[in-house]
Amino acid sequence: MDTPSDPRVQAVQAEVLYLVNLLLAPGLAFLLLLWLARRHRASTNPLTRCHLRQAVTASLWAGLLLIAVPALIVLTVDLGQPAAWILLLLYVLCCHATLVLLGVLGLSRAIAGQTFVYPLPGSRTW
Repeated sequence: MDTPSDPRVQAVQAEVLYLVNLLLAPGLAFLLLLWLARRHRASTNPLTRCHLRQAVTASLWAGLLLIAVPALIVLTVDLGQPAAWILLLLYVLCCHATLVLLGVLGLSRAIAGQTFVYPLPGSRTW
């Protein structure tokens, strides 16, 4: 397979897979993202390395925030109370929406050919 002439291609692919992981095909898109990261881990392009690392790190954090924290809420609160369901629903909706918006921002930066670091889960090194 030929390497694309545009250095932004892998960066855009990484950000798209991050968003697909959140919105359409969780798990499958994450596996594809890991495959893409493994395939281009030795890339000399800093844009590719940056977006791949950010997308993988943010996907891991997203999984933790969207699976582990709600599970902890379910285990620690009384689900017979309506307030517990409201807390759980508000947490998941706000967290998911924030992660999607950050993914769209990362995708726009990748399309523009700029590096991007996710505010909280992002890594400053790539």
